[in-house]
Amino acid sequence: NSKDGPPKSASGDAPTAEKVLSAAAKATPVRAVLKKREYGTKYTQNNFITAVRAMNEFCLKPSDLEQLRKIRRRSPHDDTEAFTVFLRSDVEAKLLLNFTVVVFLCSTKPRSGQRTTFLQGPGKVVMVAICINGLNFIFKLLAWVYTGSASMFSEAIHSLADTCNQALLALGISQSVRNPDAGHPYGFSNMRYIASLISGVGIFMMGAGLSWYHGIMGLLHPQPIESLLWAYCILAGSLVSEGATLLVAINEIKRSAQLHGLSFYEYVMQSRDPSTNVVLLEDAAAVLGVIMASGCMGLTSLTGNPLYDSMGSICVGTLLGAVSAFLIYTNTEALLGRSIQAERVQKLTEFLENDPAVRAIHDVKATDLGLSKVRFKAEVDFDGRVVTRSYLEKQDIDQILNEIQQVKTPEELENFMLKHGENIIDTLGAEVDRLEKELKQRNPEVRHVDLEIL
Repeated sequence: NSKDGPPKSASGDAPTAEKVLSAAAKATPVRAVLKKREYGTKYTQNNFITAVRAMNEFCLKPSDLEQLRKIRRRSPHDDTEAFTVFLRSDVEAKLLLNFTVVVFLCSTKPRSGQRTTFLQGPGKVVMVAICINGLNFIFKLLAWVYTGSASMFSEAIHSLADTCNQALLALGISQSVRNPDAGHPYGFSNMRYIASLISGVGIFMMGAGLSWYHGIMGLLHPQPIESLLWAYCILAGSLVSEGATLLVAINEIKRSAQLHGLSFYEYVMQSRDPSTNVVLLEDAAAVLGVIMASGCMGLTSLTGNPLYDSMGSICVGTLLGAVSAFLIYTNTEALLGRSIQAERVQKLTEFLENDPAVRAIHDVKATDLGLSKVRFKAEVDFDGRVVTRSYLEKQDIDQILNEIQQVKTPEELENFMLKHGENIIDTLGAEVDRLEKELKQRNPEVRHVDLEIL
């Protein structure tokens, strides 16, 4: 550009109107191309997204974000430091990868988990009981058809009720191992108690009810009984098979009780493992029922009076009614949510009280969720000074002093307090997370911890 006059073109001539218009016409297609490229796919892939949006809208975890490329962006506010953002394309790719992995795990893992559930522990006990009681039902039913004995009919109904109830227990066990979902955040472990409760009701209605009915009808209308030889043989076989199942259940309960530091009686009464308890009580009742039925049938054979056989049916029905009442009571108590032992509650409370960040503990509640799972809830009064010191230990004190010295107006003071006040609240949340994590690590039975801040 010349100092003495207006700027000239490269050719030395001043631009005319025609040249300007022709240049504008030629530039128009270029602008259209640039605009098209600006809003194309490449532009949308380079959109930035914050960590909060990535976790809320794309359901990612902080561990997922650590694997993505991080970009530092200047904050639009003067009083706020630069923050980290992520490429939207990276976030979407991570979401797709997580979704693929979740679908694969959901389609494979539960099936293998359910298979192993019935190969050990309570599942194994239930499956053995189903097989044995099913065979006993068939043989007892054939013996009743051959002899017409009321006691044998009661035993056949008893085995049928046991088979159906244990099939229901197997269904409850398979449902209880399902993973928690949005509708059931605490999982499905109570399905074992629900299945055991329904099993108790089924024993009462099917087993006890039909046994009482057949026994009373036998008293009112006695019928002669055919040869009881085959009935005795089948009862002897049932005694051996039911006794074997009973021993399997007893050994499983002894092993589980030893792991929990409880006696055999305490483990059964507290209904720690409802499925095994049902098998234990049903098989114990079956063994006693076989003995009762054999004794009453023996009296009938010796005296020729069929009333003894009908009395045996009523006795078996009464035994089944007592077992069902116990199952209904214990499983109802478990579903209502029982408090754990006072010693265990005291141990959990002392752990929190000994933490330097905790000033006091209030309204402690520890509920047994069943299957060795505990939910712990407490209201915690945190020491604000300790929490503030924990925050200051991670800060640059000289920088904070410089910020304080630069505060001159009420607005600057408000901005300073808002910035550090929010960070202190985040530190308090981190302290809550730390306590919950340590509480679960020290007490593996505690699966759910709810700490409320006072």
